[in-house]
Amino acid sequence: MRVFSGIQPSGNLHLGNYLGAIVKFVSLQEISECIYCVVDLHAITTWQDPDILKSNIRQITAGFIASGINSKEHIIFNQSKVPCHAEMGWILNCVARVGWLNRMTQFKEKAGKNKENASVGLYTYPILMAADILAYNATHVPVGEDQKQHIELARDIAKKFNMDFNKTIIKNGYKNDFFNLPEPLINGPVPRVMSLRDASKKMSSNDPSDLSRINLIDDEDLIQLKIRKAKTDPDSLPSETLGLENRSELRNLIDIYAGLCSSDRDSVLQNFGGIQFSNFKKELTDLIIEKICPIGKEMKKLMNEESAIDKILTDGASRAYEISKPILEETKKIIGF
Repeated sequence: MRVFSGIQPSGNLHLGNYLGAIVKFVSLQEISECIYCVVDLHAITTWQDPDILKSNIRQITAGFIASGINSKEHIIFNQSKVPCHAEMGWILNCVARVGWLNRMTQFKEKAGKNKENASVGLYTYPILMAADILAYNATHVPVGEDQKQHIELARDIAKKFNMDFNKTIIKNGYKNDFFNLPEPLINGPVPRVMSLRDASKKMSSNDPSDLSRINLIDDEDLIQLKIRKAKTDPDSLPSETLGLENRSELRNLIDIYAGLCSSDRDSVLQNFGGIQFSNFKKELTDLIIEKICPIGKEMKKLMNEESAIDKILTDGASRAYEISKPILEETKKIIGF
C-alpha cells in the first residue's frame, strides 16, 4: 500500500487542512509507505508572491512534522524539486481528453465568471494531480470530498494508458496493468471543514477574512476571538442530529469539535444538547487551544530553523526521485521514447 497526497502552499495551514487531511496523513504512517508532497507546482496556477510562496512551503513542511509525520521513515518533499511530476504531467496531458476536463466542477467554481482569464494551469491541474499520483504508482490517495472527482480522473487516465498501450508487468508473481488504479481515501475525521463566517463555503486560506478560519499558528487569544465571532444562531443546541437541519453554522462547529476529540456528531450532541451556543463555544475554544496550540508552537519553532526544513525537503526530494524516476523511464519506453 503506497500512499501519496499533498497540500498546496498557497496560504497559512488551517484547521480545515488539519482535520481534513493531516490527521489522516499521520494515522496512515502506521500501515503504509507514505509520500507527502508540498504541491508548489499546483500553487502557481494562481499568482503567488515568490517570497511568500517560499515561506508557505516551509510552513506546510513544519506543519507536517509538528503534527506527527515522521520525515525519516516516510517522505516529505516539495513537488518542484522532482522533475518527474512535470514530465509525467505532459505525457498524461496527451492521454487525457478535453471532455474529461470540461466536466471538472472545481475549475468552474474557482474560475467563476472569469474563466477566460484563468490560467491554463488552473484548467489542466487535475492532470498534473494525476501525474503526481501515477509517477509513484500510488495505490491510495487521501483526499477531501472536493478532490474525489480528480481521483476519478486519475483512474480514467490510468485506464486509458493501460488500454492504449496494453502493457502489463509482473507484481508479486501476478500479471498486472502498468499503472495502478488509485483508490481515494476520503480523508480526515471531518472531510470538509467550513468557514467560520459562512458555512456554505469551505474553510480556505484564500478567504480575505482571517476570521473565517483557525490557522494552526494562531495563539490562544486569537482562537478565542475567532470562535467568539464565529457565525451562530440564537437557539440552544439540539440533542440529536435531526436538529442540525438548516443550521449549517452549528453543524460545522459540532463537526470541528467531534473531529478534534475523535468522536461523532451524535455523541457531541448528547453531551451538549440543551446548552446555549455561547457555552458550547467556550468548550470548543478550550478544545481547539488544547489540540492545536501545541502544534502551532512547534511549527513556529521549526520555521525558525530554515536550513533544517530545507534539508528535510531536499532529502525527501532525493528519495522521491529514486521512486519516480524508474516509473517515468518505463512510461517513456512504453510510449516509444
